[in-house]
Amino acid sequence: MKKAFLLWAGIFGLVAVVLGAIGAHALKDVLSDSQLSSFETGVRYQMYHALLLLVLSNIKALQSKAILWLIVLGVFLFSFSIYLLNLLFELSLEGLSILGPITPIGGILLITAWGSIIYKSLKIKSE
Repeated sequence: MKKAFLLWAGIFGLVAVVLGAIGAHALKDVLSDSQLSSFETGVRYQMYHALLLLVLSNIKALQSKAILWLIVLGVFLFSFSIYLLNLLFELSLEGLSILGPITPIGGILLITAWGSIIYKSLKIKSE
């Protein structure tokens, strides 16, 4: 289980740094300020959750497949839908505007992951 948390932490961290650099350099002249801000929000939340996975990889009592997959799916649905929504016009993918409702579903999954962490934390016996 620890390996899966570390692997996803590394993947999400690496991709967040790459996309953050692309956003800061390559997209600043392509996207509007509002779009760039939204894109940066996706990067920020992805990195927050990469760091969360890294922390969770070292806390066995809080590791579960459910929490791992809530975070992984949540990041994909939240952050990656934001990236795509802001790049739709530039990628000539205007037909994918259906992604808009997917972003909040990702957010709900991330909130559920955090709630699960709280729940599991409350079940840990004090030492």
